[in-house]
Amino acid sequence: MNATSRRREHKQELRRVILDAAREIFVREGYESFSMRKLAKKIEYSPGSVYLHFKNKEELFECLVEESFARLLKTLLGLRNGKKWQDPVEELKKGLLAYIDFGLRNPNDYRFAFMLRPPVEKRPYKVHRTFEALRNIVRRCLQEKRFRAVDVETTAQTLWASVHGITSLLIQRPAFPWVSRKKLIAQVIDTAIGSLVVAPSTTAQAGEHHASISSP
Repeated sequence: MNATSRRREHKQELRRVILDAAREIFVREGYESFSMRKLAKKIEYSPGSVYLHFKNKEELFECLVEESFARLLKTLLGLRNGKKWQDPVEELKKGLLAYIDFGLRNPNDYRFAFMLRPPVEKRPYKVHRTFEALRNIVRRCLQEKRFRAVDVETTAQTLWASVHGITSLLIQRPAFPWVSRKKLIAQVIDTAIGSLVVAPSTTAQAGEHHASISSP
């Protein structure tokens, strides 16, 4: 390995160290209490070394947010694993379950993606691809007549609110005397989706009723 390659590798390693340490401080102490000097002290580098990678804490924070979203999206996209789903409702259930599971397995990533925000947003909210994926599967459920007639955007936001609620509660209140976590999560998802689904038998019965009226 030549000198240029070693410098590049060292730079990448230091960037990773900075991000990991910054995530820990943000989660433990909050956005307001975070400082680049405090970060530099933790990793035992000069503040100048940190500023070579990130110009301020806002840029560092946004990088961590995007990294967390990217990990969540990778998890959701990996659900299919090359397979094609037959039923969009089942795909939606698996996606919501994977979302909750990701948050519980990666609480710091989840906090960054959905729970830690600067006190004042300086830019319009950017809808991430993870929500686009949820919106698209809701649209598919409607197109394939697996859902009753509902508004796509309202339904997608309602489903997100449901799974975010249980995920954040389980992360923030681990000492609460929860029932079986698996049972609780399953019921939250079933309740959120149940009122939207059109049972296949209902559609079939409606078709049979129409046919009997039309017959001579």
